Amino acid sequence: MAKRIGEISAIYRYPVKSFGGERLEGCELEEYGLHGDRVCSFYDETKEGWNRFVTARTIPNMLSYQASYENEGVRVNGPDGKRYSWDDQLLEQIQALSRKKLSSSAMFAPNPENDELLSVDAASLLLLTDKTVKRIEAKWGKELDALRFRPNLMLKLETQEEGEQSWIGRRIRVGNAELQIDSDCERCSMITIDPGTLERDPSLLRQVHEHFQLNVGVYASTVKTGYIRDGDPVYLLDESPV
Repeated sequence: MAKRIGEISAIYRYPVKSFGGERLEGCELEEYGLHGDRVCSFYDETKEGWNRFVTARTIPNMLSYQASYENEGVRVNGPDGKRYSWDDQLLEQIQALSRKKLSSSAMFAPNPENDELLSVDAASLLLLTDKTVKRIEAKWGKELDALRFRPNLMLKLETQEEGEQSWIGRRIRVGNAELQIDSDCERCSMITIDPGTLERDPSLLRQVHEHFQLNVGVYASTVKTGYIRDGDPVYLLDESPV
């Protein structure tokens, strides 16, 4: 049995970790997540493990680079109006923004601490619902750009479901794919950066800490690969099989 709870309202892919991404009409869902999602990243050569990842927490201007995944390769539009491939020229651009020695990953390089993941910190996919966004807006008192939270899937709920946190430990079906909802997503200072203007507003993180215990959205992993599309219905499945 399955219960329809809503539909996909947006699909986002971020081919380069901490760069701006692209909105998709549809995408293949692979074992590691959306095809082409976070297949590249920059590393801090002074660190080890997942702490090696260079992100917009320390270099906010990374968000001004827009990455897309085209013909099995990464292309980047820079804030200077130039178009870059995933190469040393782009590394030089980001290196100029940091005093630390940086390097860039190979395409589809495994996570330093989990070979099954790519350039993500904890899980393959991030899901966020419109209900959660509206709750945060009500507490914050300002209009909220959901891209601050860098979701892969935005879901529009159609029922009185409590929200995505209530699905942890269960499965959902989207298109012909299935996902396991694994855990909360604990938020950091990244959400204080407006992805359009790069301006910081620490008050958002304070509200998320006070009212949501820093947890916004949920991490999910692929149980069954398949193709998903914007507008696909989302079904909450009965208890996950033991």
